[in-house]
Amino acid sequence: MQLPNKLRLVPSQIVTLTVLLTLLLFIPQILLNWQVYDNFNSITKYEFKLQRLSDEITYLDEVLTMSARMNAATGKLIWEERYRQFEPKLDIAIKESIKLAPKVYENEDAKKIDAANQRLVAMEYQSFELVKKNQKETAQLLLFNHEYENQKQIYADGVAKRKRNISLQLQQKINDYYKRIFWAILESIISLLMLIPAWLLVLRLLQQYLKAKKIAQAALEETNYRLEMQVTERTAKLKHKNLELQHTLQDLQNAQVQLIQTEKMSSLGQLVAGVAHEINNPVNFIYGNVIHIKEYSQHLLTLINLYQQENFNHNPEITSLINKIDLEFIIDDMPKVLSSMAVGTERIREIVLTLRNFSRLDEAEMKPVDIHEGIDSSLLILQYRLKEKHKQQEIAIIKDYGDLPLVECYAGGLNQVFMNILTNAIDALYEWETECLKGKVKKDLSSIIIHTQVKNKECVIISIKDNGPGMTEEVKTRLFDPFFTTKPVGKGTGLGLSISYQIIVDKHNGKIKCISSPGKGTEFVIEIPIKQVQ
Repeated sequence: MQLPNKLRLVPSQIVTLTVLLTLLLFIPQILLNWQVYDNFNSITKYEFKLQRLSDEITYLDEVLTMSARMNAATGKLIWEERYRQFEPKLDIAIKESIKLAPKVYENEDAKKIDAANQRLVAMEYQSFELVKKNQKETAQLLLFNHEYENQKQIYADGVAKRKRNISLQLQQKINDYYKRIFWAILESIISLLMLIPAWLLVLRLLQQYLKAKKIAQAALEETNYRLEMQVTERTAKLKHKNLELQHTLQDLQNAQVQLIQTEKMSSLGQLVAGVAHEINNPVNFIYGNVIHIKEYSQHLLTLINLYQQENFNHNPEITSLINKIDLEFIIDDMPKVLSSMAVGTERIREIVLTLRNFSRLDEAEMKPVDIHEGIDSSLLILQYRLKEKHKQQEIAIIKDYGDLPLVECYAGGLNQVFMNILTNAIDALYEWETECLKGKVKKDLSSIIIHTQVKNKECVIISIKDNGPGMTEEVKTRLFDPFFTTKPVGKGTGLGLSISYQIIVDKHNGKIKCISSPGKGTEFVIEIPIKQVQ
């Protein structure tokens, strides 16, 4: 039978109705079970305890009766002490029993029991007094006479009757508990019978829902897989294009940087060459004429000496002039002045020669070159930075040159490498010295050690080492990256070491590495072939 469309329920409504029906059926069941539990807890807490107290009262009463009779029979005080020991326990048990069931102790039977108990206690106390007076026989007659037995019987019957009443009440409550348990089980069974069809329907709907969901999930996963494959393929293409663009951009940037740096160094070389040429001409004039002046002055001094030997001191005007110009000092100092001029002009010629050696930056062909000349020319240009300045020590240059052969290379390119490395070393030393001055920390004299040697018949090694602050591993890994610099903005472009790497590795087929750690200085080791293999 099919329901009309208006009466059909969607799966969510069926589940909701089933859950509501479950709650409506089980909430009363839970309440009923709670009541049953509460009743049973009450029985456990009160009735069983009351029965235990009744048994304890009976036991303690027998102990007291026996203690009193043994006291009368033996006359020993230990039995009276035993009586006195158990009597408070009996009183406490009676009080707890009255507290748990006050109605049981308020009827006529309870009054008779209490009166009999008081009479028994009085007779037992009287027996204790008779024993103390050495009247054991009288005490025995008192505790074994008809009246004592009669009161004892009344008390025992009353306690037994009370115990039976308590047992009956306990049995009645246990029967009620069993009835409630029976009805609770019956209601649970009925509820389950009512809910099983509903939950079977819910399970069927859930199975259908899960099956439909699984089908939809499979279709969705297939669609997602296709989309992911398409996205992955397109992403791979985009990554490939991006890598190509990045490589192209990097190549363009490197080419641009190289062109700019080459143009700058070429301009610098032309400027240095022009300055060296312009200085060289007048210096040659001075150097060439100093020799003649020295010779002429020697002739003049010889002539003056001859005049002095002819005794012309009689002329007062000559004598006055000789004293005024201090002729003896001039004769003694003039050769020294001329020698100093000759030394100065020779030094200028050496500087001009060094500048001309450095000006070979724009040479396009490889030539055999003296590596030491290139290092010395770079040091000469940087000489002004090595000298002592305000609050900065002079940087000591320690040359440890080996016996190197002429090396086939681009002289200008190598000079540029030496210039970059030496400039970085000087910057690092001065920066570290400034930090030590701020922190008032003592440091050793700043120094740069330049060492050269022949590694084998094919390569030479140039080492430039400073005793500066050193650098971390993170900085070392990026040291030769273009545009990477640790200097403040405006003080470094991050191109010097990158270009130096290209010059050594790409143009000269050599190697360059950095050895450094924090606080232990930095060393650049350059290795280039003596002859380039075409």
